[in-house]
Amino acid sequence: MKSTPARYGTVAVTVHWLSAVLILILMGTGFRISSLTDTEAKAALLQLHVPLGLAILALTLFRVGWWVLVDRKSTPLLATSRSQRIPATIVHVLFYVVTLGMAASGIGMMLLSGAGEVIFGGSTASLPDFRNYLPRVPHGIGARLIVAFLVLHVFATLSCRSALRFLVGRVWHQRFSLLQFEHLMARM
Repeated sequence: MKSTPARYGTVAVTVHWLSAVLILILMGTGFRISSLTDTEAKAALLQLHVPLGLAILALTLFRVGWWVLVDRKSTPLLATSRSQRIPATIVHVLFYVVTLGMAASGIGMMLLSGAGEVIFGGSTASLPDFRNYLPRVPHGIGARLIVAFLVLHVFATLSCRSALRFLVGRVWHQRFSLLQFEHLMARM
């Protein structure tokens, strides 16, 4: 359940991958919502986007609490140089900060615009134009930053092909067999 110096624990791994899937869904729905002109279609997607955003907020707060109060992160890879660890740490911290900022700006948009009543409360009013509310600006910037951090995170992980087998073993529930790893490498 808890992490060891060599491997992340079940809770950390589960929260990591659940967060990753939810963030991908949020990115897809969020960018789609911003491109739509049909307010009914926007409202329908917001019925998914808003609860998932709140779920990411809860998972992020849980994750921070887990690391601070219950568990310790695995030790950095020995093959990772200081010049790699420092940017990785900065990206991870910024990931948390921007994720919390996205949640705050999303909640701010819902509260200031009254859109919650339209989306969830059965109000017959039309969906407000979120561009008219100040939290929309940091929400849009945050979405693009999350995409950039995600690309950096994945690139950094995959750029160490020789360490990929070890990395997958650290952040997944069970280690890949050598055959599965070789199959994965052949597809890259």
